[in-house]
Amino acid sequence: MAPKTNATVLAFDFGTHRIGVAVGNTLIRFAQPLVTIAGDSETTTMAAIAALVSEWQPQQLVVGLPLYADGTPHAMTAKARAFAFEIGKRFGIPVALVDERWTTEAAQDQLNRERGGRDRRTHRDAIAAQLILQAYFDEQQRDAGDP
Repeated sequence: MAPKTNATVLAFDFGTHRIGVAVGNTLIRFAQPLVTIAGDSETTTMAAIAALVSEWQPQQLVVGLPLYADGTPHAMTAKARAFAFEIGKRFGIPVALVDERWTTEAAQDQLNRERGGRDRRTHRDAIAAQLILQAYFDEQQRDAGDP
């Protein structure tokens, strides 16, 4: 469970080629897209994540858990779990898993509405991470019985 204090949270939309990252805090419970990491190798990916952890000093990490529409796991589910375990162990920060069904589609819909000039695919992953983090905040708020 997220602390009630002003704690920073980093969220990840894990993919084998790109990892979207979002940031937010537990006080205002607002997520914003941060960056997309190109996963060229595990070494460069972990170095980029280490730089973000150093910069943002999060007290909680969140990883999107991909599932089929009916909630059953698939191959990427196991990879996302392994990624969550690895970053938790490596950085010594608690990791929460959040159901990420439909986040990529929702992120693409948001980009289509914005019609921005950025690289849509890359920005889509950061927006998906934002949606994952916002879902985490919303779930924490519901569990706490906050309005």
